[in-house]
Amino acid sequence: MKSIVLLLLTSVAMTGCASYYTHFAMFPAENSQGATRQVRVSWDTAEYPGWWFSDNQTTSVKVETQCSARVWRLYDDGHDQAVDCGRGIRACGDKALDWKVVALPGLDASACMVINPGDEQATIAGMGDRFDLLVACEPTRPVVQKADEKVNMDYLRASSVPYTVYARKAPRGSLRARLPEFDDSVCDD
Repeated sequence: MKSIVLLLLTSVAMTGCASYYTHFAMFPAENSQGATRQVRVSWDTAEYPGWWFSDNQTTSVKVETQCSARVWRLYDDGHDQAVDCGRGIRACGDKALDWKVVALPGLDASACMVINPGDEQATIAGMGDRFDLLVACEPTRPVVQKADEKVNMDYLRASSVPYTVYARKAPRGSLRARLPEFDDSVCDD
């Protein structure tokens, strides 16, 4: 009986074996209109030791462009929200919002953003601190009218050459894990 109680206590104590991290990058690039903007890429991970029975877990990868309301979320096959627009880490376009401007062999026709293109087995948990981000679409309308307000929906300029992104990793909740903020003062241009 003592060994069963000890085993239960040990298993309960071990459920907190994950280390939690925030990953992020910020870099300047042009949007589809040619304006220089900051682009922020971020995601979170729960990393388990190799001996643990669970695989590492991740959130989606979020790609945001300064001055834009449009937020992209890239998923891999491990996420229930992953839409069928190819394999690997990808985000699908919306026909009402995006049009494809880059067509490459092996790239699904409806994939608008892909991380590490060409690697169909790529996972967010395995991305590391350096990765390639391919943008294959542009917005059909960079600015839309909503009620009495114009809303910027522009994002990172499409290119047949992927952007090379260098990300930082910090323990979630630490001061170093705070995402860099956009300077919105340039958005009135």
